[in-house]
Amino acid sequence: MTSDLLNVSDLRVSFATDTGIARVLDKVNFSIQRGEIVGLVGESGCGKTTLARAILGILPVNSARIDGGRIQFQSENLLEMPSERLSKEVRGRTITFIPQDPFSSFNPVFTIGSQITDLMRWKSPLRNTHSLTQGSPWWSLRRYEKQRFKADRARVLELLRAVQLPEPEAILRKYPHEISGGQRQRLMIAQALLPEPQLIIADEPTTALDVTIQAQILKLLRQLAHDRDIAVLFTTHDLGTTYEICDRITVMYAGQEMESATTSDFFNRPSHPYTQKLLESLPRDKERLQGIPGDIPTLISPPTGCRFHPRCDRADKTCADTRPAAKSIWTNHTVRCHHPNTHQELNRKLIN
Repeated sequence: MTSDLLNVSDLRVSFATDTGIARVLDKVNFSIQRGEIVGLVGESGCGKTTLARAILGILPVNSARIDGGRIQFQSENLLEMPSERLSKEVRGRTITFIPQDPFSSFNPVFTIGSQITDLMRWKSPLRNTHSLTQGSPWWSLRRYEKQRFKADRARVLELLRAVQLPEPEAILRKYPHEISGGQRQRLMIAQALLPEPQLIIADEPTTALDVTIQAQILKLLRQLAHDRDIAVLFTTHDLGTTYEICDRITVMYAGQEMESATTSDFFNRPSHPYTQKLLESLPRDKERLQGIPGDIPTLISPPTGCRFHPRCDRADKTCADTRPAAKSIWTNHTVRCHHPNTHQELNRKLIN
């Protein structure tokens, strides 16, 4: 992990709604290093999915607008890249996606094998090593060269075994409804790995699974990503899953990033008031649940300055007037707060 693979700087995204313009992302800064697993956490509506979609270039064309900022990936700004090149070279190739609901991501009327074959025909890492796409007539695009098909199929079977799917040949002959939810999610992980990407965006990939299967999937994803030196952006509202899988965590609130830290620092010495409130709301033995006072602000007329200041017990006029700059308070630990907690340790650790 020597350099940033992805660097998002001052990204602003707004949506046109019936009641006005919603400022969904407000100068968000975010980075992922090569081979790193980063958790993006926060309450529903904080902008996690919008950030992931902006990176992939799949924001709704009719309602979404990027108002400023950069998304730097491998030294290129994705926001300036032509859409055709983004589709061919980045989306589904160097950046892949694991959705929240694997069942709706498969076509129910085709076998799993036929759908994976289509993916490999266009996104296989072997595609550029054959004459299929370079100097070929248009009609050759319909062909799937036999030699490459065999190599791609062997790679598919190898990855299905890597994600611990039994009898992969039989799985390829089945339809999506004939396998379990955990198996479908393992298939989605395999499909994300097939193009040999450098970054995988996983959008709450274990939400639809029970706790036991969820733990297996998290362990599998972490192991495969680290073994292949692949970076993962893991978006979730579940702090427990980030503790299990992530190297570093960034917390967002109402379209602004609040704090970024290693997983150990994030849980043991959080500095932003919002981060502390989130962790204090986690259930513990023999303790009453603690909520966060106040309501999430509307993004059509959001608060000025730090968007958390109306709910913060440390806020003053400066917090309302000016959004704080990012401060580095420890190694690999930054916070956007005028009054952060900078004690070396909290009075009690929030995670034992």
